Amino acid sequence: MTDNQNIIPLDMERIPQHIAIIMDGNGRWATERVKERSYGHQAGVESVRRITSECTRLGVKYLTLYTFSTENWNRPADEVAALMGLVLTALEDELFMKNDVRFQVIGDIDRLPEEVQKKLQETIDHTADNKAMTMVIALSYSSRWEITKAVKEISTLVAEGKAKADDINEDFISKHLVTSFMPDPDLLIRTGGELRISNYLLWQIAYSELYFCDTYWPDFAEADLHKAIASYQSRQRRFGKTEEQVEQEEN
Repeated sequence: MTDNQNIIPLDMERIPQHIAIIMDGNGRWATERVKERSYGHQAGVESVRRITSECTRLGVKYLTLYTFSTENWNRPADEVAALMGLVLTALEDELFMKNDVRFQVIGDIDRLPEEVQKKLQETIDHTADNKAMTMVIALSYSSRWEITKAVKEISTLVAEGKAKADDINEDFISKHLVTSFMPDPDLLIRTGGELRISNYLLWQIAYSELYFCDTYWPDFAEADLHKAIASYQSRQRRFGKTEEQVEQEEN
């Protein structure tokens, strides 16, 4: 874990409004300690609490966490069961109410155990009026699932005469994605040392800044978050424009 005394100072005027995180490395963290993988997932919950609190303090408005992908259903049954149990225990009132955080979830929720679905909805309802930040967990989620779902919905609208092919553009598609209630991520962080996106928010990260680090998620502390944001702040976001064009607009 990084020493929080070494936290990098940040430009508070340029804090990313939406941070998305691929929380990777729980299993390897546990294996290195000769523990079951579920032990790593439990430790990862503490990191969620830590980073959620820090993001709220910094003024981040949306924090989206890749919790369980549609591909993760292929993992051993005992690990899946342990992960579902952790979802239940992690959704505690204190985390959301203390930090004034609203809770949302994206993914193929119908595949989840009924008690998990019920707890998710209860947390969504209970935190609906919180305003400091929205924390979104991607649960039973994959980007290809999401885009396929949107294509089916749009195809149905066209077939029923409720939309025309000419109506379909980027904005139209975005409105049919499960993330339509929030802006695209400014910064995507992946912990654990892997250099891939793993089917996460592929449509939404078209112009996001990407940050990869070797730190396993259970060890990812406030100082690591500050490093990622500092890296984001050191970059010039061009959105397809030239460096000169961006500088002219800023001046």
